[in-house]
Amino acid sequence: MKAIVQDRYGNPEAVLGLQEIAKPAVKDGEALVRVHAASIHVGDWLVVTGVPYIARPAYGKPKGRVPGTDIAGTVEAVGNGVTGLRPGDEVFGWCTGAFAGYASAPADHFVPKPTSLTFEQAAAVGVSASTALQLLRDQGKIKPGQKVLINGASGGIGTFAVQIAKTFGAEVTGVCSTRNVEMVRSIGADHVIDYTREDFTRNGHRFDFILDNMANHSLSDTRRVLTPSGKLQSNNGTSGGRWFGTIGTVLKSATVSMFERRQLGPAIKFTNRADLLVLKELIEAGKITPVIDATYALSDTGRGLAHVGEGHARGTVVISV
Repeated sequence: MKAIVQDRYGNPEAVLGLQEIAKPAVKDGEALVRVHAASIHVGDWLVVTGVPYIARPAYGKPKGRVPGTDIAGTVEAVGNGVTGLRPGDEVFGWCTGAFAGYASAPADHFVPKPTSLTFEQAAAVGVSASTALQLLRDQGKIKPGQKVLINGASGGIGTFAVQIAKTFGAEVTGVCSTRNVEMVRSIGADHVIDYTREDFTRNGHRFDFILDNMANHSLSDTRRVLTPSGKLQSNNGTSGGRWFGTIGTVLKSATVSMFERRQLGPAIKFTNRADLLVLKELIEAGKITPVIDATYALSDTGRGLAHVGEGHARGTVVISV
């Protein structure tokens, strides 16, 4: 099968190449999926570039690795003990080695693809939508009528966060650039702030929950626009420098939270089947729709990753396999 293979850390366009490799074997309890589409998120860019450097032991050795985690495709085969999936089923979910013709993972990593979505749209759901759901539901504990601000509302996680926050009954303010104002409004934001014209930390408004995908303001500036019991969740793995990333922000947030009612902290999230099923129901009910920025061919995966790394993707970037 064709696959994108990494040989070292670095610029995605320099360290990734299209190669012919063996198709994954199907183990007991696993499903082999013919990949039709895979999505790229910031986490993929971090793993390929090896940033922050302190995280490289966790990333593992890059040589010979097939990157990528989010896919949509058709079940090719299932291993012993698998129930609920059979060859021919259209699914979406998460795995390792997504940027390839085939990928295998435990069968419970996949759920049926909503019939209303294309494979490209379904591939965009996994990590990005799960992250948004968990941060709003589990960390933010959003209730109807609360005021929520999404900084970086036009990106992969941000576009899902705006829509999911609305399903919880929140009053949502999205922060984005001029070119994305209408798009963010179209997906449900009640208010949209163009950051090139207005600074949300200085306009006098306060919020019950802030999801900060950008980390482009100081912690002190951002926390002062929280309500007395407000919560701030930072979700930007690229800030803070190439060596230590967000570790400094994490430690500072934890320290500040010890001495005041407002809760500040990093995003901690894990993709799981239960949340994928929740997201599937929201999609089928017409409450959330993936926003696709661009679609690249498998051979252009390096270019797609570089695009995501620039930080200006409008929705999710997808690979068509």
